[in-house]
Amino acid sequence: MASSTGEVQDNLTVQFMDSAAVNDNRSKATGIPLSRKLCYAIGGMPYQMTLNAKGFFMQIFLLDVVKMGASYASIILFLGRAWDAVTDPMIGYAVSKSSSTKFGKLIPWIVFSMPFGVVSYIMLWYTPQDTMSPGYSFCWYFVWSCLFDTFMSCYHVPYSSLNMFLGGNDRDRDSATGYRMGMEVFATLAGATIQGQIVGVYHAKRSQVCRMQQNDTGVPSVNATASLNDTTEILQNTRKAYVIAALVIGFIYFICCLVVFLGVKEQLAPLSKLDRLNLPYLTGMKMVVCHIPYVKLVFGFLFASLAFQMAQGNFALFCTHAADMGGYFQHLVIILLTAATFSTPLWQTLLVKLGKKTTIFIGLSSYIPALILISLLRNSLPLFIIMSMLAGTSLAALFLLPWSMLPDVVDDFKVKNPSCRDLEPLFYSCFVFFNKFGGGLAVGISTLVLHFAGYKPGACKHNSQVIFSLRMLFAPVPICLLLISMVMLYFYPITEKRRQEIQTALKKAVAEDPLKGEELSL
Repeated sequence: MASSTGEVQDNLTVQFMDSAAVNDNRSKATGIPLSRKLCYAIGGMPYQMTLNAKGFFMQIFLLDVVKMGASYASIILFLGRAWDAVTDPMIGYAVSKSSSTKFGKLIPWIVFSMPFGVVSYIMLWYTPQDTMSPGYSFCWYFVWSCLFDTFMSCYHVPYSSLNMFLGGNDRDRDSATGYRMGMEVFATLAGATIQGQIVGVYHAKRSQVCRMQQNDTGVPSVNATASLNDTTEILQNTRKAYVIAALVIGFIYFICCLVVFLGVKEQLAPLSKLDRLNLPYLTGMKMVVCHIPYVKLVFGFLFASLAFQMAQGNFALFCTHAADMGGYFQHLVIILLTAATFSTPLWQTLLVKLGKKTTIFIGLSSYIPALILISLLRNSLPLFIIMSMLAGTSLAALFLLPWSMLPDVVDDFKVKNPSCRDLEPLFYSCFVFFNKFGGGLAVGISTLVLHFAGYKPGACKHNSQVIFSLRMLFAPVPICLLLISMVMLYFYPITEKRRQEIQTALKKAVAEDPLKGEELSL
């Protein structure tokens, strides 16, 4: 009986080593099946749909629909994202400390957090009263924003960590990441399309009413009253439209979670047991944040994310108030995200041929001319469309490359610290933390700058300081942040040659691991 068990474990060890030596298109048995890649990829849609709906529309929703003061809005946008960012490492540690169940260790977190995330997202876009006091309005949106971000972290941290437990080798993981990022970019397109088409028509009507009010001097009182009634009706319909959009996105959230639950099964990763983490929280965090390749990748990603999210968060306001394109911004968002969706396979091909570090430099640098030209254009829809397509292509690189580089960093940590197991959720949660922290800084600083510039919520026309601030926040500041990011990534040490060395060392560490038989038999 012992001999039979030993033979089974030896056979499993051989199968594991074979799966690490071949890629997905050479063997379906040892790689990650296409169905599992697709189901895993679909699971990333809720995070990107909700994140980008908030990124593109939350600022203009609070300022021009809720008519909240810019100072209150900046606090919600910044502190809400700060709270979201702070909870990620704690949730990552909680996931690491949790025990495995018959459904796995990560998937139960994804499933059980979903209903609470859906409800809180819908309530975030609901306006309980036509008129609310500033304090009540602030508390309402701040509480629901924090609740939604917490439940979304409970979904996204284990989901992103699941990439390390799909099976296969590093090339299989890169392929799964490519599918995931392609689907997430599509999700940004779907989310912006749903949100933009449902609410955009009312923003366009409001812009038309504003133009009529500005063009009509000396308007008779009866027309002024009619115009005021039209504005009130448009505002009420806009608020209803935001709730309808939230309901649609919430339903998609539910479907995507169901697909992950039914289509993905967790697999053991090299030097990982999917067991409870035995390290204290601070010890684990110290090991993660002291890993030099991880630090350089994280800070490069932070500044790039800050640049993209600052331009993203101000895009609607910039088009509406600085570029006279308020009736078109929802269509420009769709064009931008469509370009991002179709360019994702291009970046996946380039990272295989040129390496990840070279490819991310190409992708990020292409965003700079797009920002410059968009900020200088005015009433030029064809050029806006072309530059939006270029910006979308660069956005796809930001989606794909950092997340494709992160597993290499985790593998490098495993090779250097073979006795420290099951820290993957901490690595991924800290990565998400810096992305969200960058987003919180972007929207918080932007809204605060607009407050000091004299932004008036709901106003049709703004002073020159507001227009100048919007132009600075949309292009020069993001470009500076992007250049800092590229300097950080220049010193990122894991080149393509180093990545291959890591994989060789990882295979050797697995072969010498005294617990490999125990892990493979689980």
